[in-house]
Order: sequence, then structure tokens, then C-alpha cells
Amino acid sequence: MEIYKEIKTPAAKEFEKLLNSQLSKTKNLVEGKIIDGKITKITDKFVFLFIEGLKSEPMLDVNELKSMGMNEKAKVGEKISVLLERIEDRNGEVLVSASKAQKIKGWDKLVEAYEKNEPINGKITSKCKGGVIVEHLDTGSLMFCPGSQISDKPLKDISHLINEPLKFALIKLDKIRGNACVSRRQIIASNKKGDKAKIVEKYKVGDVIKNAIVKGYSSFGCFFDVNSELDVLVHLQEISYSRVNHPEEIFNIGEKHDLLVISVDKEKLQVGCSIKQLSPDPFEHISNYELNKKYKVKVVKLMDFGAFCELEPGLSTLLHSSELSWTKKNPSAKKMFKVGDEIECVITEIDKEKRRVAISHRLTIENPYHVLEKKHPVGSQIDGVINSLNEYAIYIKLGNLDIDGFLHCNDLVYSGNPEEELAKYKKGEKLKVKILEIKTDQQKVRVGLKQTQKDPLSWFENKKVNDTITVKVISSDNKGLIVSPEAEECEMNFTIKKSQIAINAADARPARFVGGERIDAAISELDINKRKVSLSIKLLEELQNKEAVSKFGSEASGKNLPFSSLSDKLKKKTKE
Repeated sequence: MEIYKEIKTPAAKEFEKLLNSQLSKTKNLVEGKIIDGKITKITDKFVFLFIEGLKSEPMLDVNELKSMGMNEKAKVGEKISVLLERIEDRNGEVLVSASKAQKIKGWDKLVEAYEKNEPINGKITSKCKGGVIVEHLDTGSLMFCPGSQISDKPLKDISHLINEPLKFALIKLDKIRGNACVSRRQIIASNKKGDKAKIVEKYKVGDVIKNAIVKGYSSFGCFFDVNSELDVLVHLQEISYSRVNHPEEIFNIGEKHDLLVISVDKEKLQVGCSIKQLSPDPFEHISNYELNKKYKVKVVKLMDFGAFCELEPGLSTLLHSSELSWTKKNPSAKKMFKVGDEIECVITEIDKEKRRVAISHRLTIENPYHVLEKKHPVGSQIDGVINSLNEYAIYIKLGNLDIDGFLHCNDLVYSGNPEEELAKYKKGEKLKVKILEIKTDQQKVRVGLKQTQKDPLSWFENKKVNDTITVKVISSDNKGLIVSPEAEECEMNFTIKKSQIAINAADARPARFVGGERIDAAISELDINKRKVSLSIKLLEELQNKEAVSKFGSEASGKNLPFSSLSDKLKKKTKE
């Protein structure tokens, strides 16, 4: 305590000097700074460090060094960089971290490489969603490489790249989150750019490239691989003199074709080519062909909508599916023809401005609807086979022609339920039908079965309204009577409504009839064209009463009524 009483003594001055030197060392230690520590002791669990200026020795966990791959390098006397996290915690101990120091140092190196646009060395350690994890070889920092940036070509398997030293380009850094994104594809592309420039210099406008392979196509053209060193584009307009909607109409992947170099761009390192310019324009010979004349064409490509054919090499034409057949609704060129087939077609259109030629295959065959009109006009009968049925009609293949006639259920029988009658027929059954209507422009034919039989209503041709006929009661219900004329020529049922059974309402009871009775009825309505016949017992009674009055009555009857004279006077006054 005497030292503090007398500050000017040599001992006090020495103490002050030592204290100031210690405080100056402590001031240089700042939390969050990376400092070097010297290993003083190593145990099974901890590594002890000496850092000048600290009042105690910080400790590192041995497992932390193992995870960093520094377990073997950790020896007494060796220096190691650590991050000073806390000079003194609640327990009075110093907290340091070697792994965090390594990450910070690694991040600083990544930032420096990013700013200088320099490549870094790394290795792919594992796969993850959307790409792979890359470890920086110098610092051990982990980075992300998207799957599209692994190579300049699609790779199905990258097992040969895992844990191999590779060069990567830093394409994105997030300083706030500490994330880094790298690309191997950029390194490969930059290496190839110099090589590609030398390759492009080889080609000049007018050169012919032999056996280029179709690599792929898009809506604007087709890509070819030239000697496995260069990809060139043939634009859609340079594929053919004929109209091409898409390259897949002309090419197949893997095919070989000769190309003519038409442009070389040394800045963009692109070579443009043409196929059609290797051959003369076939439209110069189009004057040799005439409209509506038959020519043999060669099928070169089959599509869902038709077929591409050649009148001569290079002169392509489209045979649309609508021009394949007269009778088939959705004909398929793939089912009718094969590539290489030679077929007859008629030229239907030549458009020199649009450079388009249209052809038709069905025009080489006589229209079966015209044949039907000639051999079997409307009103004639023809044999047929049921081709298909639905809930309201039957389709019948007519004769030897590839035409289906439409037979509606209402044209099956003159009487009865049409739907019940339709259920009696099956596919493959033979029928003899009558041609009712032919619409050649619409490709429709309507036929009838009942028209091949005698019409029961023809029995009424010699009848007229108010004529009396004898009918047989079939049945009765609350609505009226079901009757049938007693004639073999007219086996049809008719309905007599309840209101038409008798003049007297009390007698107009259908229950009076039990079935089997023979009664007379008058024709109240008759129109054979509209197939309408109405019968009435009431009308017959009215006609009979009128006839009885006319035969047995007199003109003076009724004159003795009290109001008859008054009625005559009123009529006379009205006339005056």
C-alpha cells in the first residue's frame, strides 16, 4: 500500500508503466475482429490459445477444428486465426470461434474475386434442389450452383464432376445474407468463345457445308450441328421454296443435309445457312403444270392434317386431309399412305405470289354421290347393310358404294311406336330401302324403309270428308276409343276422341264399349299428304239427323211456335 502513498517512487513509476502497456494492448482487442492466437495446450476436448492482451486463455472445441479439417494441423506453438466474439462473458471467460473466422476470411476472398471478375477454385460436394453445393477450395465456404449453370450442355449424370477440382465464376453475391451463387457454364463458354471465333473465321459466304446433322428446331428455323464444333441456324424462309409452317414438317432429328453459307457475323460469332438456295427455284417450272389435271406425286412426309408431296424434287405441295376422300369424315393420311408412295392427284390451285400449290386426291375418283344419283335416283330402291345405330336413327351402307344412308326411326313403319321398332334392328342386318333425298353438296342421303311398303292411308284416297266407314273397336280409355277400319288394305289404328263419341254428353262414355264392337263413324278430317285422318261418331249422328229432317220434315214445321212470327217481322224490319 506504500506504493500508492508515494507515486513518485521508482516502484510506482514501474507499476504505472506496466499498467499502461497492458491497457494499450487491451484497447487493440475489439469484439468481432479476427485475431491470431498461439496454441499453448491441447487436451482431449479443448485447445487452449494465448492471445496477448487478454487476461485469460480462450478455448476452442476440438470438434470445431475437426469439422474444419484442421485437427492434424493443431499443434502446440502453431498459430490459428479466430473471431473474438466476447472479451468476457457472464462467467468471465473469453469466447472465440475458428470456423466463423474462416468463413469471414473466405467471404472477403469471394468479394475480392467477384469485384475483380476472377474465377475461383471449388468442388461439387452434393446435390440439392435446383442445383448443387460447391465448396470453395481455399476457404471451405459453401456456394450454390444452379443446375442450368453446371455445363453448357444438358447433363443427365454429374457423378463424374463430384469432388473434382473445378473452376467457377461468381455470378451473384448477397452480402447481407452471406450467400454466393457460382457458374461453371460461364467458364466453359468463355473458354469456347476464343475457340469459336477461330472456327467462325473458317467459313465464308458461298461455302457449302456437307452432311450437317439436324440438332433441333423451333418455330423460326432449324438448328444444325456442323462437325461437332459449331451450331448453325437455317431460317424458316431458307428451308424450302415451298411454304413451310414448321421445320418438323420437313426434317427429322439426326438427318443429314448440305448447307450453303449465306451470312457470317464475327461479332456475334454466328453463321447463317440456307438449304433452298442449293437448288434452282422449282417455281420456275410451274408453268409446266396445269390446273384440274391429273399428275403423279410422291409422298414425302405424313402429318395429322394431311401429307406433303412432291410434284418434282424441291416442288412440295400439300395434300390436305379434306381432299383425301369423298365419304370419310376424318380421313387419316397416315392410314391411307406411306412415305415414298406415288399417288395420283389433281392440281386445284397454283398461287405464284404465295408460292403455293394445292392438290386433291379425291378428285381423281368419281364422286360416289354422283354415281348414286345416276344409278339410284330419288324414288328408287336399293339394298343396304346396317352400319351403325343410335337412339333415333339407323345408318345403312348403300349397295357397293362407300356411302351411309340416314334412316330416321319415323321412316321405319307407318304405325306403331318408332323407338320400339328401332330396337328390333341390329348391326349387319340387310334391308331394302327407298332413296328419299340426295344432297350431293352436303354429302347426305336420306332413305326410308316404310316407303318400300304400301301406305295404309292409300285406302282413303277414294274417300272424302263426311263419308261413313265401318270400324272395329280395339280398346277404350278415359280419352276415347282406339279403332281400326275393317279393311285389309288399311291395318292402322285411329283414335275417336271422347267428345266425338255421341251428340248427347250422357252417351259420350268410352266405358260403353268393351272392345270388339263393330260401329260406323264419319270422316271428320282427311289430309293424306299431311297423313292426318280424324273419325267421329258424333258427326255421323249429326249427318243422319240432318238427313232425316230433310227427308221427313216440312218447310212449315215450327211455324206454330210463339216467337216464329216475331222473328220474321224482325228480319223484315232489318232489311228495310
